[in-house]
Amino acid sequence: MMEKKITIVDTTLRDGEQTAGVVFANKEKVRIAQMLDELGVHQIEAGIPVMGGDEEKAVKDIVKLGLKASIMGWNRAVISDIEETLRCGVDAVAISISTSDIHIQHKLQTSREWVLENMVKAVEFAKKEGVYISVNAEDASRSDMEFLIQFARAAKEAGADRIRYCDTIGILDPFTTYENIQTLKKHVDIDIEMHTHNDFGMATANALAGIKAGASHVGVTVMGLGERAGNAALEEVVMALKHIWQIDLGFKTNMFRDLAEYVSLASGRELPAWKAIVGSNMFAHESGIHADGAIKNPITYEVFAPEEVGLERQIVIGKHSGSKALMMKFAEYGIHLSEADAAQLLPKIRSHAVALKRSLFDKELVYIYEEVFGKKPL
Repeated sequence: MMEKKITIVDTTLRDGEQTAGVVFANKEKVRIAQMLDELGVHQIEAGIPVMGGDEEKAVKDIVKLGLKASIMGWNRAVISDIEETLRCGVDAVAISISTSDIHIQHKLQTSREWVLENMVKAVEFAKKEGVYISVNAEDASRSDMEFLIQFARAAKEAGADRIRYCDTIGILDPFTTYENIQTLKKHVDIDIEMHTHNDFGMATANALAGIKAGASHVGVTVMGLGERAGNAALEEVVMALKHIWQIDLGFKTNMFRDLAEYVSLASGRELPAWKAIVGSNMFAHESGIHADGAIKNPITYEVFAPEEVGLERQIVIGKHSGSKALMMKFAEYGIHLSEADAAQLLPKIRSHAVALKRSLFDKELVYIYEEVFGKKPL
């Protein structure tokens, strides 16, 4: 795994914006693209140019930035879509069409033959224009494997550079993902991109399973933003690759928190305190045992340093705190607490935390100190 080359394809500006109720202003789309590029993302799916108007302008503006990242536009398997995207100046196109019988029969109301014919025509047209081509097999996870293999072969023969394996409704588990990607890779020698959704909370796990099985590209969004329960999260995939599999993509990971905060504000979607990798609780310790361990050596309860993702370590004082954490917290105020002092304070602090149903603010801790000891701290 350490030798494996992984390409990160960020679709925050396309699939992320398809989250119900989310709209990015054009200036926000440009700023997010700049931040993704600075972070180290290899390819940015910038939008759907055939929508026209602000969407088309945003894609053009992003192309004009001259970023290091490849800029991709999303299209149906329709030549007029691709023509519109090419006018924006992108260097890559995504050509998307359904491959599951459920979609073919009920959504497209057509046949497998029609799907193959229209995909091939679109790819051949894009190939003549000299752009990089991703063929997106929508609902691949519910597609007949024999037809999916036929679809991938036809795409490759027509000139596609990769297949995007879409778990469109997030029904996969990592074991099935591994088997499916391994089978597809065995029968067709083409790059595979994992595009996983989080309906059952397994988007990141499924993306990693796909990589293990032979996929070389991963589609992600900041914070896992996306339709319904979202997509595999950019920060989760990159940090899992780095710390679980020792695949360091060379990203500026200390930007993750700032990027998440910006996307959170731009999208109007909460950045939860408990969010993996970038949530503020990632390095907040309250439990006495955990806080004591983290104080003695952070690696006891932290898999990487908070600074690596733009966060800071916090010792939180509340119901579950112990004397060591309390002594350390008061030391931050310049107050030396003896073990006896801490033991005297703890019951009062825990009682307050239970009554308030939360951890305590610094000022509250000082007031409790005054109440217990009858004096202001020096």
